[in-house]
Amino acid sequence: MTRTSIEAALTDLLFNGDLTLQEAADRHFAPEYRQRTDGEWADRTEFLEHITHLRTLVADGHVEVHEELYDGSRYADRHTAHITKKDGTSVRMEVYVFADLAADGRFSRIEETTLMLQGSSADRTIGSAR
Repeated sequence: MTRTSIEAALTDLLFNGDLTLQEAADRHFAPEYRQRTDGEWADRTEFLEHITHLRTLVADGHVEVHEELYDGSRYADRHTAHITKKDGTSVRMEVYVFADLAADGRFSRIEETTLMLQGSSADRTIGSAR
């Protein structure tokens, strides 16, 4: 089983223009995927709608992983998303992730909380997976 990671998933979703959204999502997220970000749940469809919107805002960036842990089908990490928006402004967000992996190594559930380090309150959801 090849396991995904938040760094790989966010890179493909937001920064890899060679992949369609569907290709990136299918690579890293199981069909039953759900996510809770700062207390709000989203299913896979809602998640992809959000990423579609983010792709209109994000010009470039990278994910800096500080800690990452795999334990069987469990995953956890702490990372900082560094984003440059198309308007030239920057967003920097620290994110804490706990997740379950499907049998094929893709994310089936993510629960995360975010901490805005740089950017406006309107930018809160840019550096997270939701």
